[in-house]
Amino acid sequence: MTVPDTDAAKPETPPNAAALDPVSREEQKRLESLQQAAPSSLRRRLRTLTVLLEVAFIAGLLVIWLTSQSIHHSNSLWVLFFYCFPSQFLLAAVPHEPVLLYFGKFYQPLTVALVATAGTVITEVINYSVFKYVADFKAFDKVNRSKLVAKSLTLFKKAPFLSLWVAGLTPVPYYPFRFMVVVARYPLPLFALAVFSSRLPRFFILALLGNKFAIPNGIIIALFAVLVLVAVVPLAREFLRKDNKEAGPASP
Repeated sequence: MTVPDTDAAKPETPPNAAALDPVSREEQKRLESLQQAAPSSLRRRLRTLTVLLEVAFIAGLLVIWLTSQSIHHSNSLWVLFFYCFPSQFLLAAVPHEPVLLYFGKFYQPLTVALVATAGTVITEVINYSVFKYVADFKAFDKVNRSKLVAKSLTLFKKAPFLSLWVAGLTPVPYYPFRFMVVVARYPLPLFALAVFSSRLPRFFILALLGNKFAIPNGIIIALFAVLVLVAVVPLAREFLRKDNKEAGPASP
């Protein structure tokens, strides 16, 4: 009687892959990290593309508005709606007040206010997206750590909705608050609600003035020019001051 070979009967156990190939474990980790990084890299590219399209869209609207004579003499509500984008984008290249006075002469103030508010809310959502994209860069950390931003952020966080509402209703410059909501991580829905509830009465008042007083176009154009100068001159002065500092004292 022969005794069965127990060693031959046992199934062969697969060798430890890591023991045979020490590089395989590191290769597997590298592949896993690449698989995890791929979605985040794709999201970054999509965000970059989205921001570029948003900026190009608003820049295109601004160019069309500045170069088209037919648009300048148009009283279509679509012109008012699309004008809100360049007039409320980031630092606001053009003022919105004269245009609301102009459209108030042709439509009911509430209609003008609702159309302008709708365009403004969409523009502010784009502002939020662009500022959030820029704020994620490491180079922006230095700005976030500055004393001025820290103090402003502390004040803003005490009453964020009220601060946004007052700034949106009054002639206070609004662009710092567009930046502040992103740094403070203020929720976008609440920001949009603050924009809507503050801009609507402001736009209504401006359209009502244009409706009741029928301001001549010459005065509206003059107001437009003055507001552009008020916005551009301080920026130009600041730019020249920094340029002179970098140049240093002139040599004899």
